Amino acid sequence: MKSSKVPKPTIKRLALYNRFLTELKESGVNKTSSKEIAEVLNIKASQVRKDLSYFGEFGKRGFGYVVDDLLFRIQKILGTERIWNIALIGIGNLGKAISHYPELEKNKFKIVSAFDVDKRKINSILLPGITIKHINEIHQEKQKKNFEIAILTVPATAAQQVTDLLVKEQIKGILNFTPTTLNVPDNIMVENVDFVISLKTLTYEIVTQSDINFESK
Repeated sequence: MKSSKVPKPTIKRLALYNRFLTELKESGVNKTSSKEIAEVLNIKASQVRKDLSYFGEFGKRGFGYVVDDLLFRIQKILGTERIWNIALIGIGNLGKAISHYPELEKNKFKIVSAFDVDKRKINSILLPGITIKHINEIHQEKQKKNFEIAILTVPATAAQQVTDLLVKEQIKGILNFTPTTLNVPDNIMVENVDFVISLKTLTYEIVTQSDINFESK
């Protein structure tokens, strides 16, 4: 039950709620509240309630939330109640690090295919059962592995060309680690991950906070 009016920051916070609720469930905790969620994530309880209100009624006033129920509903909203097959494209240092990140499978994201163009990497084993293929074999792999999401860690100069191949294969979403803007049809979702942009955002906040502290003295 998603809506185009839901702000992107709300969706990102839902993923954080998902993680916290999973930790509660694994710890055997059965009940929580917007106040408890807010305190852990350093936000306001009213923000938690507002985020959840985009998707209907959750919990009972004065009682809080049943952890299992809230976790299930958030997973359904995020689409993570099922496994998503992923193709990893670009098996450099970053690609290899991502492939070994244990939180992927724990959160229902499974790398099923891997691609590169480096002859030294082709036909080598990335993970148990995952052999690195040449990008030219993407059509055959898509037919066999049925991946819906691609993680892109290729050089910026190759990003759009690879993206065009993914569009042709009717990929549904791309997690883009390349420092370039991808051109895709409206029906393909792209999430950009740029460490440098994040660092610049962080330095802006540090400088701004320093200016505020200086002016307050």
